[in-house]
Amino acid sequence: MKRHLISAADLTRDDAVLILDTAEEMARVADRPIKKLPTLRGRTVVNLFFEDSTRTRISFEAAEKRLSADVINFTAKGSSVSKGESLKDTAQTLEAMGVDAVVIRHGASGAPYRLATSDWIDAAVINAGDGTHQHPTQALLDAFTMRRRLVGKDAGLGQDLAGKRITLVGDVLHSRVARSNVDLLHTLGAEVTLVAPPTLLPVGVDHWTCDVSYDLDSVLPKSDAVMMLRVQRERMNAAFFPTEREYSRRYGLDGERMARMPEHGIVMHPGPMVRGMEITAEVADSDRCTVVEQVANGVHTRMAVLYLLLGGNEPAVSHARPVDSETK
Repeated sequence: MKRHLISAADLTRDDAVLILDTAEEMARVADRPIKKLPTLRGRTVVNLFFEDSTRTRISFEAAEKRLSADVINFTAKGSSVSKGESLKDTAQTLEAMGVDAVVIRHGASGAPYRLATSDWIDAAVINAGDGTHQHPTQALLDAFTMRRRLVGKDAGLGQDLAGKRITLVGDVLHSRVARSNVDLLHTLGAEVTLVAPPTLLPVGVDHWTCDVSYDLDSVLPKSDAVMMLRVQRERMNAAFFPTEREYSRRYGLDGERMARMPEHGIVMHPGPMVRGMEITAEVADSDRCTVVEQVANGVHTRMAVLYLLLGGNEPAVSHARPVDSETK
């Protein structure tokens, strides 16, 4: 793997499968009484969050601590950033402290790339979401969840998602999750379809490696996985659809629509969910919905990313029996 993880588009098929396979090993650690590995002992990781977050920040922190790293949590509110300090000055402060990796979430698209390609800091940079650009670890945990559910926990090792049909529904325009998933799922061989009102599709979407549809009902019967995207009102500066009721009627997923999916089909959501808007409580609480699994899988996947970027090339979890001293 490369030194940084900035975009899902930077990953080759082999890179992605290696991360997913390593995440399976990390998942086995979670089943142990003691859920920690000494892999990153003595390494310092800073979570540099300029945007509010719950799931992503806690998930990364849990992953870092399970790998025995020293963790520093930084939030923009209440810090020097709120007084006007620049990203460069913040990065140089962290460099002076000797951090080994920076997990950055920023409202400006391109901020993690700028940090990774500058000479401000000599540390691995992991993008935890930048503007409406990319969120690669979210795409990886989504792919991990899909592979487990659609291929199998053990049968999926070494496998990609070739031939699987994935549908992403909703606010694609403002979604870094959608962009990352389209890139990664295409790399893994899946067939991706975006479903959204025309006003919530970005300019140039016809050049993306996916199909586009405006009719959710026609796509559902051939979807192995349907991922509902949240309508991101905080990023909107205009009216992109008439009413919430109209949006829900056309693009929301309820029990009746879920019944049109194949029996093995799963429903996904990156969270946080707006129940009654893009997804009903009936669907969100059903066995086919993987939202809680995605949260758990996020820890395993982020452990895998941190391990591969910082830990080395040895197997993540040793399954070898200890060598007897007399046979050395």
